[in-house]
Amino acid sequence: MESIVKPDPFQVKSGDSPYQVTSDIAGIKTLFVNLYFVGEPGPGNPWVLVDTGFMGFTSSIKDKAVELFGEGTKPQAIVLTHGHADHVGNLESLLKDWDVPVYAHRLELPYLQGKSSYPPPDPAIGGGGMAYMSWVFPIGPTDFGDRIKSVEDGDTIPELPGWRVVFTPGHAPGHISLFRESDRTLLAGDAFVTTNQNEVSAVVTQREEFHGPPAYFTCDWDAARQSVKKLKELKPLAVGTGHGIAVRGSDLTIGLNKLIDKFDELSIPSQDGRYVKQAAVTDEFGIVSMPTPISFHVARTVGVGVVLGVLLYAFWPKNDD
Repeated sequence: MESIVKPDPFQVKSGDSPYQVTSDIAGIKTLFVNLYFVGEPGPGNPWVLVDTGFMGFTSSIKDKAVELFGEGTKPQAIVLTHGHADHVGNLESLLKDWDVPVYAHRLELPYLQGKSSYPPPDPAIGGGGMAYMSWVFPIGPTDFGDRIKSVEDGDTIPELPGWRVVFTPGHAPGHISLFRESDRTLLAGDAFVTTNQNEVSAVVTQREEFHGPPAYFTCDWDAARQSVKKLKELKPLAVGTGHGIAVRGSDLTIGLNKLIDKFDELSIPSQDGRYVKQAAVTDEFGIVSMPTPISFHVARTVGVGVVLGVLLYAFWPKNDD
């Protein structure tokens, strides 16, 4: 009897970008953070943008949209996993041309509507150069006013049929992930990541490693741990994360299992971090209280050097020969 060859359910070809999650979810990296185009490629096809990446990449986003969906395209909506600066960096500039709804969790609204800054980063958490230079990252607030529509855990988004919102706080108070039950595809945002986002060398090489959320901006570690468990229980078969390459199949299952088993070891570089023993307390209005800050004069000094090194790497003339 002739054997039947089953097609790859995700239809991702060997030549595709490492940020391609499935045939209808294309990802791009903006400096060190990913965003995703959800929609079947083709001129005029509907699509949704998930996150907007690091500032200064508006043209790259629009160019990729045209490549995927044709001239004159725009998304039906933009969904934000959370409002940290590296995930909303191009939102304002995109909305100048794209008059579309923007969705975020209700508990993210204070930081996206000008009411509160985020809990400050935690350079004392250590673990690598990204943590050391985190004190320079903006914490808002940004104000997009009534452009932001709120969602809750379990909601469906009209412009994104087949997907549901999964509330995954910890890294940010109102962090969400998106899950498609039909093929068990997950867009996890920063709930967990597939590279060591704390370490500059891993960020540059995009070395595949499963870690909890970027440590330097995680303000509630107990919630972060529970969020990863919640996502593991969905048994995803493909994932795109805010940092790192897309992962599928057994690699994803093994990686998540290991992450759950060794969450603190893999995710929390130092028990001396500001939010490790006591989380920031937030509500629908923003920050309520925070633990006492930990001195990070060493981190600040080292961070200046790391920032300069990264800038030199990014802008030093490259030899294309």
